[in-house]
Amino acid sequence: MTTKEFIDIMNSGETVKAGSPVFAKMHELSQEGIRLTLQLNTAYHNNEEIVSLMSELTGGQVHESFRLFPPFYTDCGKNIHMGKRVFINSGCRFQDQGGIYIGDDVLVGHNCVIATLNHEMDPDRRADLMPAPVRIGNKVWIGANATILQGVTIGEGAVIAAGAVVDKDVPPRAVVGGVPAKVLKYI
Repeated sequence: MTTKEFIDIMNSGETVKAGSPVFAKMHELSQEGIRLTLQLNTAYHNNEEIVSLMSELTGGQVHESFRLFPPFYTDCGKNIHMGKRVFINSGCRFQDQGGIYIGDDVLVGHNCVIATLNHEMDPDRRADLMPAPVRIGNKVWIGANATILQGVTIGEGAVIAAGAVVDKDVPPRAVVGGVPAKVLKYI
């Protein structure tokens, strides 16, 4: 299975059965992701080198305006898509198999988690995976220690408060916070 075929299947939203060829390809890609994030996180790199490593990790050209403070972790990498002037602070963890789409001018705070997979509730099928993308609009600010769960879309200009757990879509220009996150106000 090619990486493109894997991404196409994961982007289809269909449940991935444990032990399937798709599951095996996911494990293979995770090993490459571990190798590249280990390289990224264990030595000093200037911004040009970080952009190059992130481009290799994602399999696409990351814009030169991208900024990252390592460490950064992902368990795939090939389904991360970023716009221009994206800043990711240290300690973030991206589970991107289901697709992470980040718009322009986005700020991601320390230790944020973006998760695009969920598991079946039925214990007999719990190892099966349910992918769904996370879409982050332009000019979004995600505060430190926030968690964005699978299938969430965050509207343009929204603010996610520090420590929030976002399990539902966020309207444009909304400020959300809490566990689970709720709209606090609009800006």
